[in-house]
Order: sequence, then structure tokens, then C-alpha cells
Amino acid sequence: METWATLFDRAEAFGVDADGIETALSERRATDRGDAGDTGDRDPPSDRADPSPARVVADADVLAADLLVGGDARDALDGLRSHSWTTLVASDDLVADAEAVIAALADAALAADWRERVGAWREPVVQPAGDHPALASAYRGGAMHVLSFDERLTAAGVGAGLTDRLPVSVREPRAFAALFDAERLYPEVAEGAYPGPDRDPRA
Repeated sequence: METWATLFDRAEAFGVDADGIETALSERRATDRGDAGDTGDRDPPSDRADPSPARVVADADVLAADLLVGGDARDALDGLRSHSWTTLVASDDLVADAEAVIAALADAALAADWRERVGAWREPVVQPAGDHPALASAYRGGAMHVLSFDERLTAAGVGAGLTDRLPVSVREPRAFAALFDAERLYPEVAEGAYPGPDRDPRA
């Protein structure tokens, strides 16, 4: 299995920009996805993981940008990759969206290798068909943070509506990276003193 470092090096050759990712993802989701407010909360609470601030969803645009662009998306996800007690939550639909974007803007080989690597990292959750992949993943997977570049999700009004239904905040990666404080978060999810980063984010 490829390391993150190798995948990032391979991705540089394609020169993808963030606007291309947003366009490709919008086109993919235009006809077969629910709206931004559809969280998949029709199922009973027993189907859901307990909410935790150490459980995070990265929408498909952030996952693709982490690989193909770097910048804010990579900075945000490096914080999670560096700590084994954090969890990236993602449904198969969410991962498939990111893989399709990567294949469209780079190539299928890179997309397949990325999917294998992210599959070893993420915790999968099942979502109802047609729901928004990021929001449904957060609801089902107990994630209290969603990272997205989509203004339809990050707008203040949308965020307020979501918090009425589940304990989640939706932020752009730059805002999440600025607020993510592993040392402060650690006592909320584990015992003992914060041990510092315990994983290589490029492995």
C-alpha cells in the first residue's frame, strides 16, 4: 500500500486546483444526492455512534484537495493523521465521490491507490441512499466536526439548523486547523497526560 507521502508526490504532477475539485464534485452530486440539509436522521438512535469531538468527517472536496492540492485541506487532515486517538469517519458514498473526483482530475490509478490508503485510515459508516454523504456520515458516525469547502454547508444559517438536530459544527479546513488543539482535546477522549503526536502523517 502506498504511503501518504508517495501519493502526495504523485499527485503534484497533475497540477489540479481547488476550483476544479469543486466543479467536478458538484457535477457528480448534481443528480443523485440529497440536499445540504439531509442528514440521514430517519433511523433510530441505536444505529448511531456516540458523538465525540475526536471524530471528524472530511467531505469529498476536502479529501480530494488533501491529495491533489495540499494547502488548508492537508494542514487540517495532518492533525488527524498525527494522532491515533482521532477518527476520520466516512461512508462508502463519500469515499466514492472523492475517488471519482480524483480519477476525473488526475487518473484512475492514483484514485485507486488513494482509496486503498484512505480505506485503511477511515472508519466506515452506512448511510441511507440519497442523503448528503458528509452530513449523513457525521450523523451515523458520531462525528462532531465536518470539514468542507462547500458554502452551502458552511453558511451560518445552515450550521444553526444542523445543530438543532445533531451536535456538529461545519467548518472550512483552515478554520478547523486553527481551532484544533490536540493537547486540549485529549483529556476529553482519553485518560492521562497528552502524549503528543503518535503517528507519522506521511506514513
